[in-house]
Amino acid sequence: MTVIDSRPSLLIGVIGTNTEVGKTWVTAQLLATLKLRGARVAARKPVQSYGPDEIDTDAARLAGASGEEVTEICPAHRWYPLALAPPMAANALGRGPVWMSEIIDEIRWPSEVDVGFVETVGGVHSPLACDGDSLDLLRRLEVDRMLLVADAELGTINAVRLTMAAVNSTPTIVYLNHFDPNNQLHELNRRWLVDQDKLTVITDVHSLAVAIEGACPSNGHNSARTPKPRCCAR
Repeated sequence: MTVIDSRPSLLIGVIGTNTEVGKTWVTAQLLATLKLRGARVAARKPVQSYGPDEIDTDAARLAGASGEEVTEICPAHRWYPLALAPPMAANALGRGPVWMSEIIDEIRWPSEVDVGFVETVGGVHSPLACDGDSLDLLRRLEVDRMLLVADAELGTINAVRLTMAAVNSTPTIVYLNHFDPNNQLHELNRRWLVDQDKLTVITDVHSLAVAIEGACPSNGHNSARTPKPRCCAR
C-alpha cells in the first residue's frame, strides 16, 4: 500500500478510559470486519511503547488486521521498547524528546481510504509527547469521531464520565469491551450510560462496524468526481 499525504473520508480517534482496556483489540476487530464488509480501511499508531520482550506490538496487530506494513502504522523510530508513556520511554532510552508537531507531520494516509483509525496511548490525558497527550493529538488532527473503549465492570461509569468531560463536544461512541449481556452489573452500567447520560453505547463489534458505516460522509450527489465511499453504499 502506497503511503501519501491524504485524509480518510471518516477519521476516527480511538481513546480509552485507561491503559489495557482493549483499544488495540477493538480497533483490529473493526478493521477486519469493515474490510470484510467492503470498506477501504487504514490505521495509525503514531507512537508506541511496549515491554522489551513483547513481540506482538500494537502496531503489529493493527497491521495484521488492516493489511498495511507495520512501519506504515507506526514509523520504526517511534517504537520504544520500554513499558512507560512514550515520551518517558524515549527519554529513558536516550532517544531524545518526542514532540507532538513531529508526530503529526509523520502521519500519512493511503489514497481513497473510507475509514481511518488513529489509536492513542493509555487514557485521554496520558502523555503521548513531551508537549501533549492523547487528546491533544486527536484534537490537532481534527478527527470526525471518537471511539471510547471502556470495560464493563464496576467503576466504568465514573471512568466514562471523566473521559467524556475531557472529550467535550466531539461526537463519541462508547464501546464496552468484554461485555456480557448475562452479567447484571454489565447491563446496569450500559443502561445507566444510555438512559442517564444519553450516550451512544455499543457492546459488540458487528454493531459497532454498522454504526461506523452509518457515520461515513455522503456527498448527496451522483458526481463521478466525488463518489460515495464504498462503506456508505449499502
